[in-house]
Amino acid sequence: CKEGLIAIVSVRVPEPQFEGQTKGKLGSSYVRPLVLKFFSENFNKYLEENPIEAKAIMAQILLAARGRDAAKRAKDLVKRKDSMSIGTLPGKLADCQSKDPEISEIYLVEGDSAGGSAKQGRDRVFQAILPLKGKILNVEKARLEKILKSDEIKNMITALGCGIGEEFDEEKLRYHKVIIMTDADVDGSHIQTLLMTFFFRFLKPIIEKGYLYLAQPPLYRYKKGKNEIYLKDEKALNDYLIENGITAIESTTMGQADLVDLFKLVAYYRMTLKEIEKRFALPEVLRYMIENPDIIGTNNKALAKTIEAYISELGYNILNKTVTDETIHLFVQTNDGLEELIVDEILFTNPHYNEAIHIHQKIKEHITDEFKDKDLLALFEEVESSAKKGAYIQRYKGLGEMNPEQLWETTMTPENRRLLQVTIGDDENASDTFVLFMGDEVEPRRNYIESHAKDVKHLDV
Repeated sequence: CKEGLIAIVSVRVPEPQFEGQTKGKLGSSYVRPLVLKFFSENFNKYLEENPIEAKAIMAQILLAARGRDAAKRAKDLVKRKDSMSIGTLPGKLADCQSKDPEISEIYLVEGDSAGGSAKQGRDRVFQAILPLKGKILNVEKARLEKILKSDEIKNMITALGCGIGEEFDEEKLRYHKVIIMTDADVDGSHIQTLLMTFFFRFLKPIIEKGYLYLAQPPLYRYKKGKNEIYLKDEKALNDYLIENGITAIESTTMGQADLVDLFKLVAYYRMTLKEIEKRFALPEVLRYMIENPDIIGTNNKALAKTIEAYISELGYNILNKTVTDETIHLFVQTNDGLEELIVDEILFTNPHYNEAIHIHQKIKEHITDEFKDKDLLALFEEVESSAKKGAYIQRYKGLGEMNPEQLWETTMTPENRRLLQVTIGDDENASDTFVLFMGDEVEPRRNYIESHAKDVKHLDV
């Protein structure tokens, strides 16, 4: 069997002669042209009479030819005269001075802008920079010949120097830290996924050896006077603001450390409410339901009356309502216009809604009588205002917004940076996941998204 095609030839030969001691190959030379002539005539006739089978055979032959060509390209790509020679490396690569792979690291950076800052900010002794233009090819969908024609992929393969697939040679790997550095947004996450797909399919040993990492650039910079600090995400920012603004709250029953813990819960509660507000109307009504979970235990008619009464307290008018055993459906005229409120299983099973109930319960357990009748969200805004007074807070939209010094201090210096190591827990499950989310088949992906939509807690839209 070769290249997926099998031919069975039965020939009777008088006084056959065989080659070698094992006699595994016929040595009678006159047999070959006779068989070729007979096979050619009859095989051509078979192909003409069976066009469907003919197309399948030709497709297999074409696929095999492409595979051989792609394999040759892969070998040619990695067989360089000297893998450490500057002349053989990609033009965009800013290589490091060290030739010791154990201390050398390469940053695969999203875009030329961030790549320029990274090249200027790096430590040239052990840090190499390879900027990648746009989103690389999705290798899960592409044939090998197309993959090896991609300039970005060719640059990565050449820079790493270790070959791919069966040609992989760890001894030729030029860096023992391969760091993917992208923007902290949807496009950046997509590029990370595309790169991890490439490494999983063609450079899996790099993951298995623990050499692949994801850089974690900060989202925020806080500057007040001479004090400057970088914060990884919104939670880290909130925590810092609370710790520096808590003096705005006076309490006779809670110490400062307890107040900090309390308002960190309040900050998380507010973040959860914001997530609910993205998906459901009338957030003030939903907050009332979250903070009074006992009303949910009643039947829908009783719950509807309670909600209607609260809406009236807010000064809003209900223009239309439909109440069934499963759903409360209201059209409400608010100060901002007409809003549609639907209270049903979709709301009650939403993970943010249930998380908010859980966090609010924890807040109630932390507070003393002094704070029971106070609006903690309003108090949190006072804490925030105190910490923000005289301060400059910058949210980075991309790596390109940072100057070289900032990029070095926050994302590249070993003393301060945060790296996530990419690992493979279960090889088969990981492979199935890449097939599901990055493969050609749309239907399984759609089914998965639809069946797991209610479990999503963090959706960047």
